[in-house]
Amino acid sequence: MSEIRIVKRNGYLEDFDPLRIKKAVCASADRVMIELTDKALDKIVNIVRDLLETQTTNPTVEQIHSCVEAALEQVNPLVAKSYREYRDYKKDIVHILDKVYKKAQVITYIGDKDCANMDSALVTTQRCLIYNSLNKELYKKFFLTASEIEACKDGYIYIHDMGARRDTMNCCLFDMAHVLKDGFEMSNIWYTEPKTLQTAFNVMGDVITNTTAMQYGGFTVPEVDTILKKYAQKSYDKYYKEYLDIKGKEYTDEADKYAWGKTIRECEQGYQGVEYKLNTVSSSRGDYPFVTFTFGVDKNKFAKMITQTILNVHKEGQGKKGYKRPTLFPKLVFLYDKKLHGDGGDLRDSFLCAIECSKKTMYPDYLSLSGEGYVPEMYKKYGRIVSPMGCRAFLSPWYERGGMEPIDDKDKPVYIGRFNIGAISLHLPMILAKAREEQKDFYEVLDYYLEMIRKIHIRTYRYLAKRKASTNPLAYCQGGFYGGNLKPEEAIEPVLKSATASFGITALNELQVLYNGKSIVEDGNFALEVMKYINDKILEFKKEDHILYAIYGTPAETLCGLQVQQFRKKYGVIDGVSSREYVSNSFHCGVWENISGIKKQDLEDRFWELFKGGRIQYVRYNLNYNTEAMLTYVERAMDKGFYEGINLSLAYCNNCGYEELDMDVCPKCGSTDLMKIDRMNGYLSYSRVHGDTMLNNAKMVEISERKSM
Repeated sequence: MSEIRIVKRNGYLEDFDPLRIKKAVCASADRVMIELTDKALDKIVNIVRDLLETQTTNPTVEQIHSCVEAALEQVNPLVAKSYREYRDYKKDIVHILDKVYKKAQVITYIGDKDCANMDSALVTTQRCLIYNSLNKELYKKFFLTASEIEACKDGYIYIHDMGARRDTMNCCLFDMAHVLKDGFEMSNIWYTEPKTLQTAFNVMGDVITNTTAMQYGGFTVPEVDTILKKYAQKSYDKYYKEYLDIKGKEYTDEADKYAWGKTIRECEQGYQGVEYKLNTVSSSRGDYPFVTFTFGVDKNKFAKMITQTILNVHKEGQGKKGYKRPTLFPKLVFLYDKKLHGDGGDLRDSFLCAIECSKKTMYPDYLSLSGEGYVPEMYKKYGRIVSPMGCRAFLSPWYERGGMEPIDDKDKPVYIGRFNIGAISLHLPMILAKAREEQKDFYEVLDYYLEMIRKIHIRTYRYLAKRKASTNPLAYCQGGFYGGNLKPEEAIEPVLKSATASFGITALNELQVLYNGKSIVEDGNFALEVMKYINDKILEFKKEDHILYAIYGTPAETLCGLQVQQFRKKYGVIDGVSSREYVSNSFHCGVWENISGIKKQDLEDRFWELFKGGRIQYVRYNLNYNTEAMLTYVERAMDKGFYEGINLSLAYCNNCGYEELDMDVCPKCGSTDLMKIDRMNGYLSYSRVHGDTMLNNAKMVEISERKSM
């Protein structure tokens, strides 16, 4: 057998290397979830070698590629197809750069409203958006197959955050207590554990700003009152001793009053500092960190003080006197236990404080720990709180010893320190329309796209598993994530085992309308049937793949308008399905439905336990700050086991400072220079800022038509 020399593109000769061929072939096989055996790889190399030896001269790189492709056609045609698509990227690079350039021009000179949490007027955000545009194209080219790209383009599936998911994980429940305890290292600087409450707030703000830049999606600090209570105790002890050192040991009552007042003041200033930081300092991702704080069930006196202080500071808003406005971040979630917060409960006053805050700012949202369903069950059985990640995502249980299933009755679930690796949403009306057009069974077509999403998730796990712990040191090396005590050079695979991956659902209402012309308010049986089928299917996937898949009620932002455009392009305008400028979010009733909040709660209750991986329920409170009505709605939702959001339309006049619900012209001074805050989906955003908006057109149309939401 003669020696084969390859002519490189620069004209130099290089020895034939079988290992390079095997590496390239394996990479192509990974993209289509195929594992080639050593025997198959040797066969491919031998076929390539035989083909090359028929060449009369030294073969070129292009001839090598052709031979590899021919060999793969004999061994595995699917891998051959993947190899061909991958190696053709150089032909596509000009097209990719042209798309990125055009997008960059739009971002720079017109703006971008794909995400309400990113201000595209800022240079830093523009840079991030342009990078994300390039990253999105690279993700499609090198991570997705042709059929997956086509499914995204047509609109049958939607891969969320394509510009970020090549690099990192999605939303999380960050273990702030573990990071703060005994100190930690951040950016080569050692932080000692805080010795006062205000310092704890400041350090926590630094950790949040640093770590949120290493991920995308929501960043939750669960049970923040419990985390901070020991630092409040330290501040109190410091001030108590300080007073007695000056006045004498006999002044204990006065010392207590002095220390308590000073500790509350520290809490006020500390939390106010966090609000300023999270709403004015954008992360290196170009957005403002989407941070959530949960709190409310800790009966410790310092924890209770922290809860009520956070609520009171948030209620007052930030800004100059007479022009104060509520901040958007952190999103506040009040943890509700009927025994503690119901009539006569030890923490009833904290709950009423929360209601007063919601009347003014919409936040906090409320998470039931004592109603019915998954989240209350985990709390009642194990004493573990399943806090939401961001606006609505929830983790599936992961048990300390058993993993996906408990080993015995003593095995407890872990939530804090865990995360999600991304969401991919189905467009169910598109899938039903396709099945009808092709005269196929709906569930056959649905299975095809469920399997497609499944394969993308599996590849995502495999890809992220190879990432180094140094990519997010506080999370993977300093204990911010469960099992995150790795060395910087270690791969993060051990930490990924408890992560979830989400199958998102949009437009369930439109699916029902397309099926029989009735909305989920009028019927809903087919929508329920489909969701039960998807739940059963995902359960099968979990058992087979040993991956914590979750079903997520998608909070479609830009997607709510994009899906309409995609449907119209393929199937035209159908009344009630694609006739509006937006589709409904997840399992929610149409916002235009003229129904009471009570009826909306009951209608959406049918779907609640079918969306354990992501759900929120909200109704529109056209109540002019009516406390009793809000109490009725919220406590009813808590009895049902909901994660409930109060929905108002807040409006503030920038000219005179007047504030009123849902105004478009100031009745006091006649100005139209208003700031308006509306619920985007599960979180709040500016729907008007000095005459402009942070939201896309489809979402603005949806907001204008809201009656029940």
